[in-house]
Amino acid sequence: MNSLSRREMLLQASCGFGYLALAGLAGAATPAATAPDLRARPPKLPARAKRVIFLCMSGGPAQMDTFHYRPQVMDKPHPGSIAAFSQHGESGLWISELLPNLARHADKLCVLNAMYSDTSNHAQSFLQLHTGDRLRPCPSMGSWVSYGLGTENQNLPGFVCLNPWMPTVYSSACLPALFEGTPIGTNGEDMTKATIRDISSHHLPTELKQGQFALLQSMNREYSSLRPDDDRLEGVIQTMELGFRMQTAAPELLDLRGESRATLERYGVGKRFDTGRSKPSDFGRQCLLARRFAEAGVRFIELDHRDWDQHENHLRDLSANCASIDAPIAALLDDLQQSGLLEDTLVIWGGEFGRPGMTPGQKAVMGSGHNNRAFTFWIAGGGIKGGYTHGVTNHTGTEGLEGKVHFHDLHATLLHLLGLDHERLSVVQGGRDIRLTSSQGGKLIPEILA
Repeated sequence: MNSLSRREMLLQASCGFGYLALAGLAGAATPAATAPDLRARPPKLPARAKRVIFLCMSGGPAQMDTFHYRPQVMDKPHPGSIAAFSQHGESGLWISELLPNLARHADKLCVLNAMYSDTSNHAQSFLQLHTGDRLRPCPSMGSWVSYGLGTENQNLPGFVCLNPWMPTVYSSACLPALFEGTPIGTNGEDMTKATIRDISSHHLPTELKQGQFALLQSMNREYSSLRPDDDRLEGVIQTMELGFRMQTAAPELLDLRGESRATLERYGVGKRFDTGRSKPSDFGRQCLLARRFAEAGVRFIELDHRDWDQHENHLRDLSANCASIDAPIAALLDDLQQSGLLEDTLVIWGGEFGRPGMTPGQKAVMGSGHNNRAFTFWIAGGGIKGGYTHGVTNHTGTEGLEGKVHFHDLHATLLHLLGLDHERLSVVQGGRDIRLTSSQGGKLIPEILA
């Protein structure tokens, strides 16, 4: 007679209801029937996009001096745009003079002018942007996408994060550790030197390293057989296997020496914009790496550009920030378009909230505060309507009136374009359903779909 462990008995008896209770008490989800892996999985719904490049502007970009023109419409000056705007492309999209290179791509951009979030505090709103929850640690966007779709390249992670400054940006939280993002450059590290740590070594021949790793993994598997319900252990084993495979693919992707001088100049690789709050991050290198990772099959790539928090010297610091990102993002869109990748790549730009406008005529040294009631994102690429502006604000641009889009709505639409149902992409933790759109849920934005 075969003996059953207590865990197996609870799992098999009474249709597993006993085990569900145990899982709830233990604060963990019921183990999956099969171990998690990064193999590419077909989307559950018809998909328009296969991957995401998220251009994260940390600190709250001033939308009324970048993509949301708010001119003076009254007798007395009021807070609005102080940078000059003009219309671009066949669509006539309004774009600031501070972004002349991006303006070339006006007909590719879908501008969301009535975004809003639940708080104007940096940390909480930044967390909600990335995870859907502003209070609890939850999986980030990239981890959810990797969990739902896997990766197109088994020698690379499904989620890469460039220049992150908070672990929540790439955390897998309650998802298996295998879906955590791989950070490249953290806490202000010089991006010219940033790499994926501990994936290359030259102290032993390749054949000997393969033998060592095979022995180590056989020991890990033997130990894992004694703990069949430990998903964390399985996650560590698979992460080690991915790390070993990455030794052949990742170093080559991170090495830009094969790129032409013209390409490096188009992206502005190595240019430093060290002005006020705008600190050097070699954003051109980030954009070029993002293109290379997208071409290689990475599912979700996040780039971080910080210090958009212009509480003083608004125009000076904003101009420096725009100069840092303008040419690199334009070059990225150029190359994605030319290669055909833009058709199934979602490129998203935005930050945790926006800023109220400035009053024309005031000194340029004056700064601006936070505004989470109306701010701007833009999206380009797979399945998105280009040259389109969605959302209407009041005459000062501080309050959304029509076409309001919450972070949860953005998340729901993002997953929909990738062929994932935001209501069904979930895990159970502590008796709660955890999903990117949180318990409040989100709404699809059909108006922005091509």
